[in-house]
Amino acid sequence: MRFVLRVWLVLPAIVMFASWGRAGEPRVERHVVVFGEEGKFGGWPANHGMWRWGDEILVGFSIGEHKNLGEEYHNIDREKPEYHVLARSLDGGETWTLEYPNDRGMLINEGGMRHGTTDPRHTEPEPAPLTEPIDFTHPDFCMTMRFQTIHDGTSRLYYSYDRGHNWKGPFKVPSFGQPGVMARPDYIVNGPKDCHVFLTASKEDGKEGRVFAARTTDGGLHWEFLSFVGPEPKGFAIMPSTVRLSPQDLVMTTRRRAAESEPKRRWADVWTSHDNGRHWEQLEDAVDDLGEGNPSSMIKLQDGRLCLTYGVRKAPFEMQAKFSSDGGKSWSKPFVLQTNGGGRDIGYPRTLQRPDGKVVTLYYFTPSDEPYRRIVATIWDPGTP
Repeated sequence: MRFVLRVWLVLPAIVMFASWGRAGEPRVERHVVVFGEEGKFGGWPANHGMWRWGDEILVGFSIGEHKNLGEEYHNIDREKPEYHVLARSLDGGETWTLEYPNDRGMLINEGGMRHGTTDPRHTEPEPAPLTEPIDFTHPDFCMTMRFQTIHDGTSRLYYSYDRGHNWKGPFKVPSFGQPGVMARPDYIVNGPKDCHVFLTASKEDGKEGRVFAARTTDGGLHWEFLSFVGPEPKGFAIMPSTVRLSPQDLVMTTRRRAAESEPKRRWADVWTSHDNGRHWEQLEDAVDDLGEGNPSSMIKLQDGRLCLTYGVRKAPFEMQAKFSSDGGKSWSKPFVLQTNGGGRDIGYPRTLQRPDGKVVTLYYFTPSDEPYRRIVATIWDPGTP
């Protein structure tokens, strides 16, 4: 199977229309298509991870064959191979090159359904126990955590010391005494052998999901369950995104869905911890209505504000951002990064800030002029407080 990388810029007129506001306000500078090919499906950067070393950026996502399954489903052919790939930029997200891992299938599952297979030429070994401590502060370190299916309930860990060119793993992620663990990469490095992770567990009835915090202080050889983040939800709470505000203070957003017996609602909530993840206090919701629902990506900007990026799966199908200047207690009005998508299948962003202050948000998007899902990088200026 052959893939062709195409990098496109939106038309200058569109950039001018979307970009310029008053001085100090956020503005979009450009959209770069990291992957977009006729007949192909690109999706879900949030499930894979995104990392930065100076102006070098690495992001993971999925590529599969497009299949029209209607507006309510992901239009990917689940009977054909799904490739888990990496895209690398050496210039802060302006241009990208695709990379194809040989032995890192790391199956990802959306909505609890198996997404086909990885490259059929390669097989992945069963996850093994970690026997050598991880150096979380290695200058070229990155790590990802994945789960098999929400019904299987097992997760695996991979890490790299060379900026994702070669990976070690898969290693077993402990169950933490839970019915199942659905891991995605949300972690905070505290020191050479010290790292917090924020994962999703199955609820007592086996359904997804409930967020919890854990920590290792010996490089991943042993992990301590710290706490659940809030009570068990009637619907679900999954896909946390967490940042550190101080040596003891954390703030987190999670993807929420109301129970089927309740009025239909999808939103992004916010939690804070003042004792390094052992107890949590709920704050004001960051986003009240996400349409059909979407995970958020939260970062701390160089100016101290929190920045939240997310997809809104309802017309006009937008990628948006919000800011908080008080540690997540309150949030700004939404700033539109991309609008007028061709359908609800958008989002799953990963966001980071470049050394020059510009922000790069990666997500998948349904264009209005064709049915094929693209991976897009929006490069934007977050303005000033």
